[in-house]
Amino acid sequence: MSEPQLEIQALAAVVAVACALPGVFLVLRRLALISDAISHAILLGIVVAFFAVKDLTSPVLVFGAALTGLLTVVLVELLERTRLVREDAAIGLVFPVLFSIGVILIAHYADDVHLDVDAVLLGELAFSPFERVIVGDWDLGPKGLWVMGTVLALNIAFIVAFYKELKLVSFDAGLAVALGFSPAVVHYGLMSMVSVTAVGAFDAVGSILVVALMIAPPATAYLLTDRLGLMLVLSAAVGVASAIAGYWFAHWLDVSIAGSMAAATGFCFALAWLFAPERGLVALARRRRRQRWEFAQTMLAIHLLNHEGSPEAAEESRVEHLTEHLGWEPQFANRVVRGAERRGLVTPAAGRLVLTGRGRGVAQEAFVN
Repeated sequence: MSEPQLEIQALAAVVAVACALPGVFLVLRRLALISDAISHAILLGIVVAFFAVKDLTSPVLVFGAALTGLLTVVLVELLERTRLVREDAAIGLVFPVLFSIGVILIAHYADDVHLDVDAVLLGELAFSPFERVIVGDWDLGPKGLWVMGTVLALNIAFIVAFYKELKLVSFDAGLAVALGFSPAVVHYGLMSMVSVTAVGAFDAVGSILVVALMIAPPATAYLLTDRLGLMLVLSAAVGVASAIAGYWFAHWLDVSIAGSMAAATGFCFALAWLFAPERGLVALARRRRRQRWEFAQTMLAIHLLNHEGSPEAAEESRVEHLTEHLGWEPQFANRVVRGAERRGLVTPAAGRLVLTGRGRGVAQEAFVN
């Protein structure tokens, strides 16, 4: 493996973790679309800042983009507070307008400047090793790796410093207010973190991959755990795995690196959606199937309890009568009886079914509930 390949994968992994950490709180607060809005709208801030300083390498572009990200959040909230549109509609109204203004300004006033809309959307990680940080005779590595390493450190510091506040506001904003916390301050702090992350990442990986890495890994982790700390760790791990797998997929097929990484995040989410231990579709199907049989076995116990001690008890407790009185098919009735026997609800005796103590308790509990 060559050094440029290692550098590209290292940058992709750092970007993945930097995006996934704030993305966890966006997913928990149902603000996933805001990452899409910010990652597109910052183009306008970059363009306006460039017109002011006439220098593509100026740090003013970063500040302009970050301020545009915050402006996007403010405009979305102002529209939502009018009660005339919902939050998702407000997001859909704001960011296309800001992004389109940026595209128009580029096309009309900066068509001879290296501000490429396609590069902003898709990025190009393959070029990241060419922009390097040189100090004297020392080559310190790709510029993007240093930028995103700094962003990652800031994100980790913010989450560690305000972990309790973020957790409280994400799960119960009303309780946060009652305890004296300001949800608005935490909210804008989080949105600032998202904006800075999007600004730092979009030059290397493009806005599409920023959205994918900010939402798909946290959504995947959400299906795997209910613990916030573990969700943060799993989000970072899924992001890194998707970035590395996407890179090699792109390498083997000679396709877009950013596109492959975004596809890998979707693949990881699909696996969790299908096979997550508690929330996956397979687990849900198994649970429903088990509940169906448990319900049928409970109905059998209730049926036997209702006729226990009555003159027709001997007849009603025969398996053949279950098809008539409970409307079950013979094959289904036999499976229910076998399942009830395995659970210890009934026991066969002289061709009849007799409730056990456990079966009687299950039937009585069903009556109470």
